[in-house]
Amino acid sequence: MAYRMDMPPKEAQKTERLFGTDGVRGVANVYPMTAEVAMKLGRALAYLIRNGPHRHRVIVGKDTRLSGYMLEQALSAGLISMGVDVEQVGPLPTPGISNLTTSMRADAGAVISASHNPYQDNGIKFFWRDGFKLPDETEAKIEELVSSGEIDNIRPTATKIGRAIRLDDARGRYIVYLKATFPRELTLEGMTIVVDCANGAAYRTAPSVLEELGAKVIALGVSPDGKNINHKCGALHPEGLSKSVVKHGAHLGIALDGDADRLIVVDEKGNVVDGDAIMAICTGELVARKELKKKTLVSTVMSNIGLERAVAQWGVKVVRTRVGDRHVVDEMRRNGYSLGGEQSGHLIFLNHTTTGDGTLAALQLLAVMCRQQKPLSELASIFQPVPQTLLNVVVKQKRELGELPTVMKAIKNVEQKLGNAGRVLVRFSGTEPKARVLVEGEDAARNEAYAREIVEALSKALNG
Repeated sequence: MAYRMDMPPKEAQKTERLFGTDGVRGVANVYPMTAEVAMKLGRALAYLIRNGPHRHRVIVGKDTRLSGYMLEQALSAGLISMGVDVEQVGPLPTPGISNLTTSMRADAGAVISASHNPYQDNGIKFFWRDGFKLPDETEAKIEELVSSGEIDNIRPTATKIGRAIRLDDARGRYIVYLKATFPRELTLEGMTIVVDCANGAAYRTAPSVLEELGAKVIALGVSPDGKNINHKCGALHPEGLSKSVVKHGAHLGIALDGDADRLIVVDEKGNVVDGDAIMAICTGELVARKELKKKTLVSTVMSNIGLERAVAQWGVKVVRTRVGDRHVVDEMRRNGYSLGGEQSGHLIFLNHTTTGDGTLAALQLLAVMCRQQKPLSELASIFQPVPQTLLNVVVKQKRELGELPTVMKAIKNVEQKLGNAGRVLVRFSGTEPKARVLVEGEDAARNEAYAREIVEALSKALNG
């Protein structure tokens, strides 16, 4: 039994932060996602990456949102104005930018995307030269530079001004990398795969990778128009994918989100298989091949208790972190673990990549299917989730839960009813103005009722 307050201490709340759990995010053309802020972020990043007299480079990519054009140019202008060269790659998955940053030995990477959010939102997140997301202290320094005006008067001139070029072969480079993560002795020939790209950044890469590895691919969500990203499709809405898998008699369905850093799959019967189940399947394979470092899996507080039960059969320990793939990665790097992820589908295979990659994770799952010659439904049966109810409530403000006595009373009341047979988790989203309430217990109907009690208390306390 536990609840969590994913809120900064009071001191940190006095000044509104730009960076959330996954970069800067908000409604496009409304603070902080304006062209002006994007330019300042570019200037601040450029200032921080300078480490010698050589010309510096930043890889800039985006997803398919209409506002990406505006923010791409503004961010690039900020970088260029500080003497940094920009290589623009256009729409490419977030993990593709991470990969290109390291493979091309760039000084940093920048992604313009709001991931799974609706099209009217957008965001900016950065990768360091090692391909990992920026640490908290670096993000804090960028915020300080943006707000303080410390670098406003740094203005390179003449040949010291940066320039922008289009990197035309970026998609091909990323596809080659992804294919190299799939075992050479295996093939996808004879498999039919439905892939839903959410009208997002992977609309070209994911189908190409699967086809080049031999699969028959039925592609959905590959007609982006700037405003249909994530709309009733992709990892957040796998219903259409499920129907398509059954209709075509496919071996499985693959659902990505807008920036393709998360994966949800559908088995041959049309059943959704989430990130917890995928981790359980891949854990078993890695243990059998003696490739799971320290026999430890990293997940977050959102993961189902069924995950711990599933991997216990192999003597695997589960370490939990705060919500957010960056926290999972931090834990993995700090202690030398090789596999981690989130129930939502952010899956990190640290032997191959530095961040969540939906397409790469799908390839690792497909490799297990090929090696074991079992349908996905059979593989997924090792994971038996305990019923969970997750409800979201839009809130006008975010405050520490300890400051809300009526909410605390509701949480404690539910915890008492659950006893040792369940748990409660209440947290604020780091990317949206929402509170999330998770209730886990053996009775699904009671979970729903308990969660609604807490949601009602939250709504009254925070929305007036």
